[in-house]
Amino acid sequence: MKDSRILIHNVTVINEGRRFLGYVMTEGEFISAVGEGEPSPEMFSDCEAIDGAGRLLLPGVIDTHVHFRDPGLTQKADMESESRAAVAGGVTSFIDMPNTKPLTVTREALDNKLRRASEVSLANYGFFIGATSTNLDELKQTDYTRCAGIKLFMGSSTGGMLVDSLDMMESIMREVPVLMAVHAEDEKLLCANREAVVARYGENLEMEFHPVIRNHKVCFSASSKAVELARRLNHRLHLLHVSTADELQLLSPGSPEGKLITAETCPQYLAFSDEQYAMLGARIKCNPAIKRPADRDALRKAVNEGLIDTIATDHAPHLLKEKQGTALTAVSGMPLIQFSLTLMLQMAEEGLFEPETIVEKMCHNPAKIYDIDRRGFLRPGYYADLVLVDNDCEPYTITDAWAISKCGWTPLSGLTVSNKVDLTMVNGRVAYRFGVLFSQTRGKELKFNR
Repeated sequence: MKDSRILIHNVTVINEGRRFLGYVMTEGEFISAVGEGEPSPEMFSDCEAIDGAGRLLLPGVIDTHVHFRDPGLTQKADMESESRAAVAGGVTSFIDMPNTKPLTVTREALDNKLRRASEVSLANYGFFIGATSTNLDELKQTDYTRCAGIKLFMGSSTGGMLVDSLDMMESIMREVPVLMAVHAEDEKLLCANREAVVARYGENLEMEFHPVIRNHKVCFSASSKAVELARRLNHRLHLLHVSTADELQLLSPGSPEGKLITAETCPQYLAFSDEQYAMLGARIKCNPAIKRPADRDALRKAVNEGLIDTIATDHAPHLLKEKQGTALTAVSGMPLIQFSLTLMLQMAEEGLFEPETIVEKMCHNPAKIYDIDRRGFLRPGYYADLVLVDNDCEPYTITDAWAISKCGWTPLSGLTVSNKVDLTMVNGRVAYRFGVLFSQTRGKELKFNR
């Protein structure tokens, strides 16, 4: 296929709150035209024309919360394998978290990840630098036009990057005026809950105890402290993987422009509740924990009402053997990037969301919040990151055999859906088409306009 000039026509374009029958023309890395109706006859000359047959054409998904495990944990995932899963799922750009081995808490470690991604990633890439109790100087000297922001863990998760001192958090906010993305769980409450549950029920705990240990108070306590501090210091804060109805009172509706506090949730919190632990067990164990049906329903409403700004996966692959065990011993995290768009569009098919809302939360708003240069929208002059989705295909059932992630499984195994990604373009080049990955495709480093 020619990659210099491509015309995708006869498609239902979903972009910037609108849905219309139209076309997109790409030239080289960029979009050159977006239009309604049929393109003029001369536009078909000297190009590769793709008849979309009424399929949905969306901007490429920007997943701003992934754990690709590279370097140091590559037995379960790496940048090549997970970027392949990404483009197969319509994700054209990702931002990876710092809890790798070694931790991404220095400029040198950040540079090493950027170099590695440039060599192997099929998708566009960016990275956080992680906060610790001792790396304030590194944070101050980081170039945030090449770094998405600071990731801070208020509650222990994987990787040993806990910063549970509000004084340290305040110092970082005062001295590094860049977006801080926070995993907000109160470590002291979490530990107290664990001790109390073990004292009463022993250590051989069923998975249903996971959201008892990591409960609503654990989340709300940390989130409210982070929000209070950010407001007092007028510092940009992004709350990650919001999982409770309680935390929604900390947020305000509307477009993220001008918001001091923005928030993310994840497909797992919108699709599952604690009622599924009995059947799916550790496959849906993650931190923060998936909680009650009432929380799931409140989060769905918050997405539609603009309290929640972004939807990202928290894609966190583990080997299935690591997912064996109890609520205390099975590892937390699940792979989702390959099927996140499919899952969200399936929920749209069920009337829970509009496709325009999904595009806003998964494409437009991530670009706005992180100031990503020329991505997330279908606009002339923007990078040609595009996804063509068949939203009326024959129903099929997702199985572990479909998983491209190196870990080889998906928590969505057994789910029947009626949409699929047919084509993904990254910077004007086809990265995935009708089940075939174009492994020679390489993404570009994301630039942040700061």
